[in-house]
Order: sequence, then structure tokens, then C-alpha cells
Amino acid sequence: MPRDTGDFRTQFVREPGGLKHFPALVLNADFRPLSYYPLSLLPWQEAVKAVFLDRVSIIAEYDEVVRSQRHEIRMPSVVVLKDYVKPRKRVAFTRFNLFLRDEFACQYCGARGDLTFDHVVPRSKGGITSWENVVAACSPCNLKKANRPLSRSGLRLRRNPRRPSASDLHAAGRRFPPNHLHESWIDFLYWDVELES
Repeated sequence: MPRDTGDFRTQFVREPGGLKHFPALVLNADFRPLSYYPLSLLPWQEAVKAVFLDRVSIIAEYDEVVRSQRHEIRMPSVVVLKDYVKPRKRVAFTRFNLFLRDEFACQYCGARGDLTFDHVVPRSKGGITSWENVVAACSPCNLKKANRPLSRSGLRLRRNPRRPSASDLHAAGRRFPPNHLHESWIDFLYWDVELES
């Protein structure tokens, strides 16, 4: 009977509060992270539970130990799934994925920070809400463009919007490493880090 590994796909998104102390990096059976942004991490409690349920193997550990009445285990810092989880091919059209596609930058001026989204062809002019017609925009550019066609707004797109593939978003996520990277994770993340000579 196949193991239920579907929860590993989204567990790291649902439990950010549990990731403050000793999170475990979760790798797919091919030794690649399930996700780069957000990085596929599990709280240590969930990682230990997955070890005892025989869903993952421990690749690297923290120095800290957790004990029960019968067991003692070093907290996992990197775990790999025993069964391969097939990556999703379809990318959901969400605000987060839109901002990730646009690298968290206004597609008119390049500003980062307080972003909203804008319909390139306004809805009142027949524009639809789709990957090909919606871009990340800062509030000043959004207000400047207002309900006008792009050609009459004085703004130019930095690049034309398009539907991203799952690998496009995966690559975009790699450009935004989290603030904390445990040393045991580095060999599995392949961010652009300087290699030792």
C-alpha cells in the first residue's frame, strides 16, 4: 500500500510557527527540496514523527537530542522522503505565485516592497484576470496607470507577462534564499554560493 506523502507537499507552508527551532529540510527522493520558496521545512516534531512512521530517512542531524521513555534520537536537520513525490505541473494562479513570477518587483518601475497587482488591459476595457494580463505593481504605478490602456499611461512593462511553468517558479524561488540556512542544508540547496577552492 503506498504511503501517504501528500501532506509533505504543503505541511511546511501551514506550520510556519513551528519552524523557529531546529527545522528539518525536506528533500524529495531525488535529493532535491520539494520547494525553494517557501523552502520545504518541517518542525522537528513532524520530522521525528515521519522518521518513526518510516516515511523519511535522516541525512543530517543537529547536535540536540530528543528523548522519550523508550527512545533517544538526535533531531534531524535534513530528511529525504522514501517515496518520490511527483512535482505538480500546473501552477496555481495565486497572488503569491504572481509576485514570485515577477520576483517581488513592480513590473513598471522595478520597485520592491508594498506591491499590489494590475491588469495590463483594464477589466473595464475587456481585460481578463489571467497570467498573461496581470502583473505585480507598486501602488504609485498602479494609481498612475489607473483605468487606462498601457499605451496611454506613460508606463512600460519591464517584461511581458506569461504563464510560468512549475520549473519557472522553482527557479525564481531559488533566487530568494531564506534568512537562515543551517550549514547542513547548503549541499542540498544549490543556491549561488561561493564554492571553496
